[in-house]
Amino acid sequence: MKNSASESGLYIIESDEDVEKDLQKDENDGNESDYSNDSNENQSMRKPSNYSIAWPQSYRQSIDLYGSVPSPNIGFLGTTSLSRLGSSFISSSLTRRHTLEVLQPEKKPLLKPTEEEQPRHTLLPPQISRKSSIRISKVSHEPHIPGQCTFGQAVLNGINALCGIGILSTPYAAKEGGWVGLSILLLYAVFSFYTGLLLRYCLDSAPGLETYPDIGQAAFGTTGRVIISIILYMELYACCIEYIIVESDNLSTLFPNAHISLGGTQLNAHILFAILTALALLPTVWLRDLRILSYISACGVVATILVVLCLFWVCFVDNADIHTQGTTTTFNFATFPVAIGLYGYCYAGHAVFPNLYTAMANRNQFPGVLLVCFAICTTMYCAVAIMGYAAFGEATLSQYTLNMPQHLVAAKIAVWTTVVNPFTKYALSLSPVAMCLEELIPTNSPNFFIYSKLIRTALVVSTLLVGLSVPFFGLVMSLTGSLLTMFVSLILPAACFLSIRGGRITRFQVSLCVTIIAVGVVSSCFGSYSALYEIIEELFKS
Repeated sequence: MKNSASESGLYIIESDEDVEKDLQKDENDGNESDYSNDSNENQSMRKPSNYSIAWPQSYRQSIDLYGSVPSPNIGFLGTTSLSRLGSSFISSSLTRRHTLEVLQPEKKPLLKPTEEEQPRHTLLPPQISRKSSIRISKVSHEPHIPGQCTFGQAVLNGINALCGIGILSTPYAAKEGGWVGLSILLLYAVFSFYTGLLLRYCLDSAPGLETYPDIGQAAFGTTGRVIISIILYMELYACCIEYIIVESDNLSTLFPNAHISLGGTQLNAHILFAILTALALLPTVWLRDLRILSYISACGVVATILVVLCLFWVCFVDNADIHTQGTTTTFNFATFPVAIGLYGYCYAGHAVFPNLYTAMANRNQFPGVLLVCFAICTTMYCAVAIMGYAAFGEATLSQYTLNMPQHLVAAKIAVWTTVVNPFTKYALSLSPVAMCLEELIPTNSPNFFIYSKLIRTALVVSTLLVGLSVPFFGLVMSLTGSLLTMFVSLILPAACFLSIRGGRITRFQVSLCVTIIAVGVVSSCFGSYSALYEIIEELFKS
């Protein structure tokens, strides 16, 4: 059943010249289907040349392993009432517009809304329909087919991207910042949720925009694309270093007396397990098809929940005497900047959001997906931070699994779950970095696969060396969260949005974006300086 333009359209605030240009554009592109159509329809193969030739081109396919995994659908997350709740909440509370959620392509009304109907102080701009395009990368095996994920599957993929190993350090962040520092976590949650929505509107601003680097090019040209890509890849690379440190710390806790002697050199448990972890991960990084790992990685949500439940089981059911130093602080000024980086790292999922959005069957539900993901993840972050810091006090370590009494069954389950989980995610995190470097290899090179294996091996070895050189999980995470995640999650989305849509948004929206950028810059400066200072201090101690 077809809907009229007044029912299926969204109000667009634009000038008469913009309307005329859009009408001419629609006439020229009359044969193209809207990007929000059903995934079974044929999609346009054309794409603006300026996006098709710029580096990197492998980002779409590599990050799709996170955002479009067809994970099992959860019935209650896919109900119509819940998905409409998310969309209606965003449209009424944030945009103060009432639009009918439909599955048909969204079209602009021919008549402009009256002044009374136009929003005056909205947080989000009106949505623009976008055209689709499928790009086949030279280093990929399959084209991306959009529109397959349901509401529930998108929620699972979003939680899997947001809630990772960062949850292990939230009690440590509470210790570093004090109880007052939890307010920073909530502030980042609100700002990150909003900037996630801004990425959607940046994607919808023009045809052919599919990934975060595409947004950077639309906002700041080729330079913006390259800079944003480098930051995103550095964040993924830092995450791989964290995986090496996690494996080394937790395995050495399980087997503290493990050691080996090589040529008169004694390797303690930390170094031994870091090396063994890198050797075990290397074959997974050599794989060209990571779909099997992506399916297993989708179970990361279950693993995260299991580790959280183990903490509560130890504290409430086992009633373990784990209060080594029960004192807690309200505010810790000296190490508060470290907590800033740790809390910022908790919302390092924006690199996946564009792919998650383009993988959805009904993209009108994307605000609802983000709302559910951020609500669930923030609840778990706060619960773990409060419980862990209250239980371990000033003795809280960078990973709360290291504080749990190892003779308890729940503690062993938590540690082993933490150990197994990185084995499914390391290759998924490192492959985008490897694929972008493989693009620099000449396409007609007969030794492409040899060079590819050398690149991937070098990346694994480098993460091992960095992990061994700076084996401080909490401080490395704080540095990553301050130096990289602040840009990816707060600064860049707001800056790109202002550059792309700055002429057609209200002053209130501009003020909010400027505020987010300012908070991100200040947090990045203070957090990075404090984390670097602590790392250097720890290195001199050792």
